[in-house]
Amino acid sequence: MGTSPATAGTRRSTTTRALALLAVGATALTTGMVTVQSGTALAADAPAKVAFKLHPASEGHQDSKARTAPLSTSDCVTQIGIHCYSPLQYRNAYNLNPLYADGTTGKGRTIVIVDSFGSPTIQHDLETFDKQWGIPDTNVEVVKWGNVPPFDANNPDHTSWAGETTLDVEYAHAIAPGAHIVLVETGVSETEGTTGLPEMMSAEQSLIKQGKGDVITQSFGATEDTFPGFDKGDYKSLTDLRYAFKEAAAHNVTVLASSGDNGVTDDDLNNTLYTHKVNSWPSSDPLVTSVGGTQMTLDNNGNRTAPDKVWHDAYGAGGGGTSAIFDRPWYQAGVANVVGDHRGTPDISMSAAVDGSAWTYESYDPKAVGWHLTGGTSEASPIFSGIVALADQRAGYRLGQINWRLYGMALLPSQWSGIQDVTTGDNGWNNVTGYQATNGYDLASGLGTIDANRFVRTLAGH
Repeated sequence: MGTSPATAGTRRSTTTRALALLAVGATALTTGMVTVQSGTALAADAPAKVAFKLHPASEGHQDSKARTAPLSTSDCVTQIGIHCYSPLQYRNAYNLNPLYADGTTGKGRTIVIVDSFGSPTIQHDLETFDKQWGIPDTNVEVVKWGNVPPFDANNPDHTSWAGETTLDVEYAHAIAPGAHIVLVETGVSETEGTTGLPEMMSAEQSLIKQGKGDVITQSFGATEDTFPGFDKGDYKSLTDLRYAFKEAAAHNVTVLASSGDNGVTDDDLNNTLYTHKVNSWPSSDPLVTSVGGTQMTLDNNGNRTAPDKVWHDAYGAGGGGTSAIFDRPWYQAGVANVVGDHRGTPDISMSAAVDGSAWTYESYDPKAVGWHLTGGTSEASPIFSGIVALADQRAGYRLGQINWRLYGMALLPSQWSGIQDVTTGDNGWNNVTGYQATNGYDLASGLGTIDANRFVRTLAGH
């Protein structure tokens, strides 16, 4: 089971298509980076040597050039042909500022981010990002797990994961500026093998046992169907990896995962997309909160000019559907008419659209230092990790598994729960018919998105 920065090979095709499309208008990404979680990050194509593919949710890497300064949303639309957003716009759109005003910043809580290889410039890049937006700095605690090779800026697998790392760290911090960030870097080779996920899971388990981390965000995934034994109904190669999540449940640590960027389908072992509905793990795990994708339409100040809808633009679509492996968990009993007898994803959704990308600052590649654009559900998961850290701080303890809370809150009026239903859009992709957003829970947006001010207070209990 290999792990590579943008699905090292699994999602490369989608990302390449996305970048090609973006390049059509206004030099598109010659000025920035669009990390499409569904593509792999322009990483070199690696042969599929073992039955399994792991990829970072935000795949698609960067262009040859970077911007010296971020653009406004209106300028992005004019010059690049897509919407782009800053962390300050997200803060406004998700109504986070009232929380910050009363001291809810994630202080005293720790967010754990797990990525292969990491980024050698993450501290510098975060400080540059913070200075641009007036966000207080924090020192990122880097934990190297296993034999992490020296960073090679000429290795597209390394730079792909570095892009993912940057996105994860900068946006978890932007949402919960008072939280401590622990970045776990694993040493996974580019070729798909059997060491990637076990390394990530053992790293997570170790940190949990050490008491490090209140919430873990995972912007990577592998299609359930690609695990060895799947075609024979033998799921042991996947279920044997659940030990970290069981440890998290025992220690009340919240675990999140991106739902994917290829809508209702995903990559097979040949780096092409399945032509039928599939799901990916760890998003599909009942012990994990699956974070799907929305498309926000904001003005330059972060005010909505249209309701959020399911992410489905020219570059990708939010993952969602039912697991082929896991039965319906008890907390989804109330939506059994939607999910049937199996685990349904996502649970909740946050901003992920490429046409609605987030600004990141990166300098790990000396050939492309500057401001880049990134989209995909690997953006949504770290954003939501910040939300959980805020709620943990308010509660005064780790909330742990939050899925049962989410589905319970969804029974309340939205003005009490802070859960905002998403009722438009679908997540069809690659000519595979997707699920349509509807009133209530659906397999395109989950329970919907959030008004953070109300949502955090309700999730925390006050």
